[in-house]
Amino acid sequence: MAIDWLNFTPWAALAGGLVIGVSAGIMALGSGRVLGVSGFLSGLLETDAEWTSRAALLLGLVLAPIVVGAFVALPAPEVDAGWATVIAGGLLVGFGTRLASGCTSGHGVCGLSRLSLRSAAATGLFMAAAVATVFVVRHLA
Repeated sequence: MAIDWLNFTPWAALAGGLVIGVSAGIMALGSGRVLGVSGFLSGLLETDAEWTSRAALLLGLVLAPIVVGAFVALPAPEVDAGWATVIAGGLLVGFGTRLASGCTSGHGVCGLSRLSLRSAAATGLFMAAAVATVFVVRHLA
């Protein structure tokens, strides 16, 4: 996957970041909960009073690009990997989020905004692992 720098839209990226930040803030102020996608996903296995809100958030994550795609031409996704690599990567990400007690949305967006040292450490490790992975895959493999 490569970034198309000629068609890169920093304003759209800024708007997306603002929407994520405002959403996380509204959730924190409204319910006192952290907006972490991995927590919401794992919470679907529980049948409690918050199940519908978890399902609604995840459904929104799936439907949002479909709705936007109905109005704006979106580029076709390109994945430079086979199914085995994609599945292995997904399992490793899932394992990592359980090990770190959260994902980049929970630690990187919400945890850092709360000045959590644990989230700072987790986010630093996420980023270091990402840099190392890209280096190995692009330069050593």
